Amino acid sequence: MSFTVEPILALPEIKVVKPLVHRDDRGIFFESWRRDRFDALGLGVEFAQDNQSVSRQGVLRGLHYQLPPVAQGKLVGVAAGEVFDVSVDVRRSSPTFGKWAARTLSEESHEMLWIPPGFAHGFYAVSEVAVLIYKCTAPYSGEHDRAVRWDDSELAIDWPLEPGARPILSAKDSAAPGLRSADLFP
Repeated sequence: MSFTVEPILALPEIKVVKPLVHRDDRGIFFESWRRDRFDALGLGVEFAQDNQSVSRQGVLRGLHYQLPPVAQGKLVGVAAGEVFDVSVDVRRSSPTFGKWAARTLSEESHEMLWIPPGFAHGFYAVSEVAVLIYKCTAPYSGEHDRAVRWDDSELAIDWPLEPGARPILSAKDSAAPGLRSADLFP
């Protein structure tokens, strides 16, 4: 098997995907995605779009999600640098509604996260530069794109910011509503 999968205990639907990394004196090689191997993991996903973002240190992107009928599941990993990656359950009917889980992803670990539809996703660039790659189960739809405020006091996400520091945000993320005011999944 080229991958192992384990749930994040705070949100068991979020899975840590660990590829088998082959190392030698030339460097490393690993399969970041292979349909038959992912199918064998029981995640039952088909991808429609690949994305890549490059962020400088201090950039915070998120917390983003898309509503049905184009809700997105995401497989995210870091090609270069390091990020503090966060998932939030935005399904009002879920027993874990409003709960969050975080994991540091880096080019060193090669770990990826599977974030299914119904979860908001965001990350904070810890390293000087961070390159995040992700596969999405649905294409981007501006009409269905939503965000929740990164610093919502109800979520109380423990972002790894220096005391008093403010992350670098987009205008969209700066204006995002809090969890209770956001357009969420049922």
